[in-house]
Amino acid sequence: METWIIIAALVAFLVWRMKPTKGVHSISAAQLKNMLNDKDKVFIDVRTPAEYKGRNIPQFKNIPLGASFDKLPKEKEIVVICQSGMRSSQACKQLKKQGFERVTNVRGGMSAY
Repeated sequence: METWIIIAALVAFLVWRMKPTKGVHSISAAQLKNMLNDKDKVFIDVRTPAEYKGRNIPQFKNIPLGASFDKLPKEKEIVVICQSGMRSSQACKQLKKQGFERVTNVRGGMSAY
């Protein structure tokens, strides 16, 4: 019986973590390809510098998760990518908390690109 409670709590926690943040737009890797040359957007990759160096999209600036987003322009849309979409989702939550209005997460991250 206790095992089911633990499993249910774990599933609830994972569902809660995967839930998109209010106000964060989500796009696919295919949709990303159509907007890479949009000058009104700022593209950030929140993976580690080593991951970024190994493979990256040239339009994306590497700002690892946990680093400061203070220098990003609040008037532009911020498009965030990571390896799978989990860290970028966390970064999007942080950006929204810091007052960024237009925040977009790339679903599936570099794995889907």
